[in-house]
Amino acid sequence: MGSSKNLKRSSWISSSLLLDLRNPSLIHGVGRNPPAVLENLKTHSADCRFASTKAGDERDLRFDNDENQVLDFPGGRVMFTYQLKFISESPEKRADCFRVLDDNGQPIAGNYIEQVNEEVAVKMYGNMVTLQIMDTIFYEAQRQGRISFYLTSIGEEAINIASAAALTIDDLIFPQYREPGVLLWRGFSLQEFANQCFSNKADHGKGRQMPIHYGSNKLNYFTISSPIATQIPQAVGAAYSLKMDQKKACAVTYFGDGGTSEGDFHAALNFAAVMEAPVIFFCRNNGWAISTPTSEQFRSDGLVVRGPAYGIRSIRVDGNDALAVYCAVRAAREMAINEHRPILVEALTYRAGHHSTSDDSTKYRPVDEIEHWKTMRDPVSRFRKWVEGNGWWSEADESELRSNVRKKILDAIQAAEKAEKPPLADLFTDVYSDIPSNLREQERSLRETVQKHPQDYPPDVPV
Repeated sequence: MGSSKNLKRSSWISSSLLLDLRNPSLIHGVGRNPPAVLENLKTHSADCRFASTKAGDERDLRFDNDENQVLDFPGGRVMFTYQLKFISESPEKRADCFRVLDDNGQPIAGNYIEQVNEEVAVKMYGNMVTLQIMDTIFYEAQRQGRISFYLTSIGEEAINIASAAALTIDDLIFPQYREPGVLLWRGFSLQEFANQCFSNKADHGKGRQMPIHYGSNKLNYFTISSPIATQIPQAVGAAYSLKMDQKKACAVTYFGDGGTSEGDFHAALNFAAVMEAPVIFFCRNNGWAISTPTSEQFRSDGLVVRGPAYGIRSIRVDGNDALAVYCAVRAAREMAINEHRPILVEALTYRAGHHSTSDDSTKYRPVDEIEHWKTMRDPVSRFRKWVEGNGWWSEADESELRSNVRKKILDAIQAAEKAEKPPLADLFTDVYSDIPSNLREQERSLRETVQKHPQDYPPDVPV
């Protein structure tokens, strides 16, 4: 087998390469090769990652005096210590949160506001207002019994619109259920939103999804799935395919803090890091997973600290600051695509509304806490102050926008409510090219049941 001394000599990379690898200004994470040393690393990558498995003759003379101070291990060398010291379960200081505007909409970081010009800023604000009004009216429609379910994005409008504005239409979106604003920014019409919520014949999903489970092939917005966190590993797989096809695009997946308690989250982060997939993990940390506070979900400093544990570059951002979200996502996209790496973004925000129409958040949250976030930290009014401060918006513009949006949404609801429902046969199509016998039998049985008990089924569904 050879002596232990010979074993220690195996797989030593050249001292010149080692100097590059040990330079903190060049290294960004395990398995990451910065551009400055990329060419040099190509011929040594196998030695770097699996150094103890390949014999070699080179040796770093800096360790001649004490061969016991370093462990040559796959993935990189590990320094020994003679102190019994555990890694702390939490840092002394919480991770910083990036912001550009203060709570009054005043810029505190001048270098970043230049990234958003008047046209983009006005469109962003208009979409934020539209999303807010749409949520309010659709919520009221559900309370009137006109649709079965709804879920708002109140308090999280900046996350929706600003992140969408920083992306391109070629980027693939894997949403949860609180990102309709991303779809709105991409061109999904108010009528299309209404058609989906009323499950009529014009709904892209043919009425087979519960309300607010939107999807659009044309806009690269994958259909929302109810089970928590299933979209996260799917986004990684899609991102890896973009990388294989050498596309200048990335995948973006949205999820809440509650979704990080699922195994899919952890598997996805590890998969993305190892495969170096161009994916942005965007976490809405709004403090609550329905009625469960973050303090009962995890003990770590939020979610941003989990990224480095998997070898993923991460940032925490003020989710109620539209400019900060825009800048962070724009930078994350450039890194994900150009450097072939995953990025984790944790946006600190607050769900100002109830979790859904099936929830009463006043049962588990103080009312004054909710009102504080609605009034003092509202992302829409905060961004408006900045837009107005630049001379790009006025009270007359505000009045006209709100009046027009409200009329368009009410008209869309009336049209969607009157539209014909999808036929019964659509329940059994679009899965198999040839419908199997068991589904044909189910369809026959359902038709017979509807004919026998018509009072128990909607009269407006064509049989």
